[in-house]
Amino acid sequence: MLGPFEAWHDGAQVELGDLQQRHALAVLLLHANTPVPGERLIDIIWGENRPKSNLIIGYIAKIRRVFRDAGADDVAILTTPTGYRLELDEDALDTVRFHKLCAGAAAARRRDDPAGATRLLHEAVALWRGDFLDGLDIDRVGGSGVLAPDDALRDAVGDLAELELASGNHRWVRDRLRPLVDKDPTHERLAVLLMRALLGNGDRARALEVYRRTERSMEAYGMTVPPELQSLARQARYGPPRGDLPPRSGRFTGRREELAEIEALAPGRDRAGPAVVWVSGPPGVGKTSLAVEAAHRLRDRFTDARLFVSLNGFTPQVRPTTPTEALGELLAELGVPPEQVPRTLRERAALYQDELAGTRTLVVLDNAGSEEQVRALLPNAPACMAIVTSRRVGDLDVADSLRLDPMPEAEAVELFRSLAGARRLTGWTERVREVVARCGRVPLQITIVASQFRRHPAWPLDHLLRLLGEAGPWNPNGGFDDAGVAAYLVSYQQLEQPQRTLFRLVGHLPGHDLGPEAAAAMLGGEVHRARALLEALYQASLVEESRPERYRMLDPLKSFASCALPPPDPAEHRAALERLLDFYLAATHAAITTAFPFDRDQQPRVDTRHVAAPVFADRRAALDWLGAEWPNLLAAVRHAAKHDHPDHTWRLALLLWRYFHTTARLGEWIETLELAREVTAGDPDNLEGHARVLLRLSTARWRAGELDHALELAAAALPKLIRLGDVRGEADGLCGIALVAIDQGMHRRAMAHFEAALVKYEEIGHRRGQAHALSHLGYLDEMHGELESAERRQLAAIPLLRAIDHRAGLANTLDNLGSVRQRLGRVDQALANHQEARALAVDMGDSVAAAYALTNLANAYRRLGRLDEATRHHELAAAACPEPDPSLRIQLHLDQGATRLARGDLSGALRELRAGLALATEIGDRAQRARADLALARILHSVDDHARAAEHWRSAEAEFDDLELPEGRRLRSELDRLDCACAGDRD
Repeated sequence: MLGPFEAWHDGAQVELGDLQQRHALAVLLLHANTPVPGERLIDIIWGENRPKSNLIIGYIAKIRRVFRDAGADDVAILTTPTGYRLELDEDALDTVRFHKLCAGAAAARRRDDPAGATRLLHEAVALWRGDFLDGLDIDRVGGSGVLAPDDALRDAVGDLAELELASGNHRWVRDRLRPLVDKDPTHERLAVLLMRALLGNGDRARALEVYRRTERSMEAYGMTVPPELQSLARQARYGPPRGDLPPRSGRFTGRREELAEIEALAPGRDRAGPAVVWVSGPPGVGKTSLAVEAAHRLRDRFTDARLFVSLNGFTPQVRPTTPTEALGELLAELGVPPEQVPRTLRERAALYQDELAGTRTLVVLDNAGSEEQVRALLPNAPACMAIVTSRRVGDLDVADSLRLDPMPEAEAVELFRSLAGARRLTGWTERVREVVARCGRVPLQITIVASQFRRHPAWPLDHLLRLLGEAGPWNPNGGFDDAGVAAYLVSYQQLEQPQRTLFRLVGHLPGHDLGPEAAAAMLGGEVHRARALLEALYQASLVEESRPERYRMLDPLKSFASCALPPPDPAEHRAALERLLDFYLAATHAAITTAFPFDRDQQPRVDTRHVAAPVFADRRAALDWLGAEWPNLLAAVRHAAKHDHPDHTWRLALLLWRYFHTTARLGEWIETLELAREVTAGDPDNLEGHARVLLRLSTARWRAGELDHALELAAAALPKLIRLGDVRGEADGLCGIALVAIDQGMHRRAMAHFEAALVKYEEIGHRRGQAHALSHLGYLDEMHGELESAERRQLAAIPLLRAIDHRAGLANTLDNLGSVRQRLGRVDQALANHQEARALAVDMGDSVAAAYALTNLANAYRRLGRLDEATRHHELAAAACPEPDPSLRIQLHLDQGATRLARGDLSGALRELRAGLALATEIGDRAQRARADLALARILHSVDDHARAAEHWRSAEAEFDDLELPEGRRLRSELDRLDCACAGDRD
């Protein structure tokens, strides 16, 4: 019955007779082992078209003959006082077998037997050969009264798909679900599972097709696409979430009761969520290892995402992660496009909870400093969980508290034996117990002592115990409770003097990790020697290798190195950290000038030379180094500003701005320059540095949409540059003011400043500056409808930029030229310009320029009517830039709105345009605000919402007129042709 209506006996198909006879048999089977009155059979099969004679008697006789001829003695149709009863073993019916198999699978899942459940569900699903009773008229066998098992099939396939996805069998899920979803795109669960299978198989394009078809189908019924589908669509567009759990520790042993407790608290079959477990305990006791191990064991329960964020609550020399920063990381890991990540804590927290809704997500919040730091990060969704680790005992009323004490003796002994080598310890059980007792039964200390013991094969356990006894305890500020740290002291005492020196210096390192070059800088020695010292510390388990030739020190050891050991000589300590800052300054200068050679004349002079500073063979090598080191460079700027190293502060900040700009790290760009502004503001001998810092900070604030602040900074820099007699600096200052003036709608002022800057650049033969001014003058010409002049200016800028190989400037200028040519109707030329701009931007690693080029390519494709290509390029543009500035975000919203409108997606267009309007209003970009108002007015007019359209018409008209833009005249001409309420009374 689960497919074409068929009967089989002993491997042979049984011929069931004509269609009417088959209908009669189907009715009897649907009521198997239950009498069906003859009149009822007639009513079911013929309804109001009853035959003149009673045909049922004949059909029953024929069906009996079919069974008899086939030798099916176990099937019979009996005549009873109340009708006809078809008697058979229910297991002979595929419908009954299907339901029994599904019930068995459910029982297997309750027994935690996924393999058994998978086998039974495969057998159940395999019974289906097509649609239920395919080939028969459902109305002739009972109509709406027939309980078709189609929903049960979808449930079974969904259950089976989840099991197969958990085992990695994405292809089976893809192939089995695709026809079901094609048949009913509104079935949310199957669409989710199909998208997960496609994404798991690397087919992001088809996953996005599934989402779009489901979205259209659900919208047609007035349904809202659920968050889980939206999250999967983002993964399809932008790739999988970037974050995942750290790898399991190969040293993890024991903690069985704690793991069981965490697993019991996790949301599941017998417990509703959300769940929050606060794991506290002293340093080194294994809180992070326990949380990571538990999270790995719970992977099957949290199938949507497993996230890990380090909050640095107690990390020495490292600033704690703010809740806003942590939410930014979590949203990025959840696949939220960067342009959709809000700026404020409240908005990020709300979006975060929306993303978790309907998902099974586990979040590990490691090293929390306080309840306030994690409060906004705790999930509200019922199927989600958070594991928080902290030295402090949490008092959040929503958390289950788990205090992690030192290991039980048996587990501590087991850990030491596994690390030190069980064969060597045979017969020394009591001595091993003494060793772990001296280590306070703390896992980190046991690990370090076992490492020392393993490295000294001649040591007997008595010697190790004597060393531990001589070391004595340490308990700084009560941070380690009553557990001694003899293990640290023993390991430290086994180090040679150069190793000890480096260990103590790493404890004071202003950053997360370091390589051999930075270590050599601190020591004032050679790189190969520093590499050997780091390897010795690694072998002693005193540092961890986070990636090849990158080493970091765990928090308890860093605290021990910086607090417990005798303080270093202040002069030597300061000299070592100053050598490190010198190294960072020299290396950053080399990397920046290699990666961005066109900027060399804008970089601060760096006379510092350092033997350890790397030499970069090419731009890729320089960018790779910057990509690995930028968190340490940020920490170095913070350290330099705090510890009275003003030169290092402002020079590093000015060197890094181009990298932060290119990689869209706006927050870091602003923070470093603000620190530089503070240290240069009070130094009358550093007028040049202060002026340059103000100018670069103005650009950063402009990128952030803080137009008034940006204008104030640029205006403060300009007189200082004039006083210095710096002609190029003066021209740069004029351009800085002009850039802000454009967005504030002061176009005449902007044009005057760019023209004045162009004269000064020409005066000193500065080609990059000339090109910069020309390109922006061309942009202003384009805004005011002077398209021929705009094209000439852009074309004049291009050879200047090619001559000096200024690829970033060339990318922007080519993109501007393409925009002008689109409006001139030369779209093929525009495509070539935008494509070259994108290639240059990608080669430069300039995500902002790449995003602009991609969205302009999308606009060109839209003009050509290639809407699929346009949509794809908009999506690529949104994915290209990890942290877009507000101007780019506005552009993306308006461009995507135009393409959605071209596709006939009015609701999507309104959504994008309103988002662009809100952001343009927020930052004060009047021209883009007017364009958003105009586009919204046209859409609202088209759907006869004239009252709201009129508001947007008026707002756009007023802005265009005030900015003296030609769109104002065209808008009035358009309104003059309307005879609806949109036209209104405009006199």
